[in-house]
Amino acid sequence: MSSNSHDTHAPSKRVKHESPLNHYLSYIISILLTMLAFAVVLYGDLDRSFILIFIVTLALVQAVIQLFFWMHAKERGHLFPLIFLAGGAFVALTGVITAVYWMWW
Repeated sequence: MSSNSHDTHAPSKRVKHESPLNHYLSYIISILLTMLAFAVVLYGDLDRSFILIFIVTLALVQAVIQLFFWMHAKERGHLFPLIFLAGGAFVALTGVITAVYWMWW
């Protein structure tokens, strides 16, 4: 047996682990966005349409933050689930638009 028997194996790849700081930061941002939405509703003197648009915008920002930090959508190999999430969002949005159109006209 030769002394170079271990040299034939391919070098193992190191797995890059994410620090918990990203999770803490995204959790704090989510809490702040929720508090901001609650404060806007609590204030109550603003225009109703502004409040609705503002809260929906905050919800979309929070969903994107959770998608990329908690569901690891920013990592490689997650294109297939993202395509299905986008397809589901398209179907849901189409259903909402259809329902609103049907009720108003």
